[in-house]
Amino acid sequence: MNVGDRVRLLTGTEEGIVTRLLDSELVEVAIDNDFTIPVLRREVVIVAQEEGKNFDRAAPDYGPGQTPGKNANASKKDNSKRASAPAAPKPVQPSLQEALAAVASSGAGVAKPAGSNGPGAGTKQPAAAKGLFLALVHQSPELLGVTLINNTEADVLFTYGEETAARPYRALAADKLGPKTSTKPLSFLHMKDFEAWPAVVFQLLPTKLNGDAAYELLTKRQAFKASTFYGSQRPAPVIGKDAYLFQLDEKAAAAIAPEKLAEEAPAPAPAAPAKPAGVDAAALKAQLSGDAPAKPAAVVAAAAPAKPAGPIVAPPHELDLHLEALRPDNKEELSNTAILRLQLDAFEDALSRALATNMHEIVFIHGMGNGVLRKEIHRQLSRNKDIKFFEDARKEKFGFGATLVRLK
Repeated sequence: MNVGDRVRLLTGTEEGIVTRLLDSELVEVAIDNDFTIPVLRREVVIVAQEEGKNFDRAAPDYGPGQTPGKNANASKKDNSKRASAPAAPKPVQPSLQEALAAVASSGAGVAKPAGSNGPGAGTKQPAAAKGLFLALVHQSPELLGVTLINNTEADVLFTYGEETAARPYRALAADKLGPKTSTKPLSFLHMKDFEAWPAVVFQLLPTKLNGDAAYELLTKRQAFKASTFYGSQRPAPVIGKDAYLFQLDEKAAAAIAPEKLAEEAPAPAPAAPAKPAGVDAAALKAQLSGDAPAKPAAVVAAAAPAKPAGPIVAPPHELDLHLEALRPDNKEELSNTAILRLQLDAFEDALSRALATNMHEIVFIHGMGNGVLRKEIHRQLSRNKDIKFFEDARKEKFGFGATLVRLK
């Protein structure tokens, strides 16, 4: 079920047009194009266009570009009159409301310019402007259909969406529109809700098969203000009707030059031969072992004169990670997060140096506390492929406040 479908209520004889899809179970239906009601999807059924022929309903006088559909306003009284009429009666012209209702039921999928028998016959209309237009076409005195008109010689790929205060953007339609044609109504707007109308957003991409140029994407957002809206009514091209008309391509899509399409991203300049750089061996080994520190391995830039790397000093066999041991002269107040980061940095540095100097084992004294430091140390050790095993260190000496790490 889509916006614009003609439906009948299963609980009655009323018919209308689906104007909005409210959610997965609820749709909004305009009854006789005059008032709208929310209806459950399971309580309505789509009316086929062939029903008008099968049940001998009155056929409206369609305008240019319109396809035949069912006249929902035909009544049993009309049928009885038609049955008693002469064999070749003069075609009865339907009311404007009936004709518009039939248009809404069938849509205007392929509309062509007005001909001699269409609206305005006998009067010479000025040539319609070329371009892409948003047209709000009356389906009834209170109901407007949002229509896209392509009055150009090229195909147009388009998307259509709406912006409201409650929802920044809602995509509603996407399709390809041929030259000199118009879409069926993409959505419906009610005059009584003018102040709450959403802003409509179109994205337009002209294209032509075997054409010589590509074009840039046009994006147009159209909001509606009473000060300018009512003055925008004029004859619309292609469909040959009066509509509230807004041109979407005041600035035509710019053609993209072929040479620009062929341009590629500039290739990076060839890198100068790398100069020897000093590498922190401990940090590099920690990275290769799968237990790289959170910070990247330190690589000394060779732009400045590189100082000869000193020998790597092995850490003590037992490393105390308490703050008082790491910073005995510390007087500043540190947060728990800062203290934990300081302790983990000391742990990572000591482990890297222990691996680089081929130590067999090392003990980290982390204390009991709330267990956060111990848990993080064990997590990192369990991911390091150079660790043979780890366990709680001598309980008689450290209790559960230290971890013994055996290195490969």
